[in-house]
This record gives sequence, C-alpha cells and structure tokens, in this order.
Amino acid sequence: MKKSLISALVAAGLLALSSAPSYADAGVSPVACSTTPAPRKIEYPWMSVERWYQMFKEDVAVTDAGNVDLLFVGDSITEGWNQEIWNKSFGSWKAANFGIGGDHTGNVLWRLDNGHADKLHPKLVVLTIGVNNFFHCGAGPDDVFEGVQAVVKKLRALYPDAKILLNAVLPYEQSAQSPKRQQIIELNRKISTLGDGKSIVFKDYGARFLLQNGDMSPEVMADFLHPTPKGYQIWSDAMLPDIQKLMK
Repeated sequence: MKKSLISALVAAGLLALSSAPSYADAGVSPVACSTTPAPRKIEYPWMSVERWYQMFKEDVAVTDAGNVDLLFVGDSITEGWNQEIWNKSFGSWKAANFGIGGDHTGNVLWRLDNGHADKLHPKLVVLTIGVNNFFHCGAGPDDVFEGVQAVVKKLRALYPDAKILLNAVLPYEQSAQSPKRQQIIELNRKISTLGDGKSIVFKDYGARFLLQNGDMSPEVMADFLHPTPKGYQIWSDAMLPDIQKLMK
C-alpha cells in the first residue's frame, strides 16, 4: 500500500479544505466537476499536481502487475489507512488501495478511465467517495450524488462480476448541529438508493464514529474529517464482517 501523507498533513494543519481553491472558482459547474472525468489540475499546499500524477502512476503499476482480489477506491479517507490496521484487517487477501487525497468523483472517473483498470479482476470493490465534491466542486448533495452514481456505474462496467461495498460518506465537522452534517445525511439518503443488497451493498457506518449526542471526538477524527488510527480501527471493526461475507 502506498505511504499515506494524511497524518502528516493533518498534523501540519494543511488540510483546510473549506478555504482551498476549487474547480468552481475556475468556472466549472458543480455537476460537470462531479461527473466529468478529469485529472488533478489545481495545486494544493498539501499535494502538488506532480505528486498526484506520481501516486496515480504507482496505482497503474499495481494494476499492471494484477493479482488483486480486494480493491479499495476513494480519496484521502481511503488513502490514509493505518498500515498496521490495514495489514491486520486485509492482509489475508490480495488487497490494493487506490485512494488519493483530495480526489472528487470526477478525478476518480479519470483514474478509472486511464489507469488500466480493466486489467484487474477483483472480487470486491470498496468505494468511499464524494466528500471532496463539497469542497472542490462547490457541489450540493444532488451534484455529489450524480458523481457517486457515475463512479458506481463505471465500476460496474469495469468489473461486472465483482461486488461493490458502497460506503456512505462519513460524517465530518465536530458538531451534530453543523449544516454540513445535514448535507451528508441528505447525500447518503440518495446514495443508499444505488444499493441492491446483492451486487451493490450500501453500508452507512457513520454513527460508529460519533458520540452519543452525535458530536465527533478528536480522538476519532483529529480534524473532524480524517480518521485517526482509532478511527480506522472503528471503521475496520464495522466493515470487516461485511467484507468477509462479500469476499466468500
């Protein structure tokens, strides 16, 4: 699995996504940003375009080597798996992590189109994507949903025999009363309609990251967006039984 930059970036305070430049600033509509395949074009303090392409090339090398039966696809939340937890949870399978920090659905679509993805034959794809559309596309729940739907459609076309574990977008922001929390709830309600319970299994593990009053502890997500090692252990404990079932 590629070395994650997320923990270092969080510690350095560089993931101020809400104030980062966006594709909306460049005149790209939220729905076009969400549904049009496009590589990374904007330089961010926490990741250069050059670094993005390097990470993409690393994933292509994994794809060209083949031999992947469990494929994770997503953004920084997927990229940032703690190595020890990853090995313990998924080491018994031939697992690959295709998460790249900052990616929105349009970026993932481009990577699937251009990364030799059709060479793989995974049994299961674990998809977690969409939160960056709010930050980088200026998107609302409807726009993000169209992007997630496009990614699911692309994965189904690439891997018709694979199952897809479609994760709800995880909650972010510390307070349960944050309007952004409500956006996530609305988005996940829409994403849930993509699951059929058989080949596409939708799961919302978000409540496991929250306190009883709905707030989020920094012990679970230090920046209230990216899981800490404790947060990844929570995610693994929640998701692993479903992965084991779907990998049979």
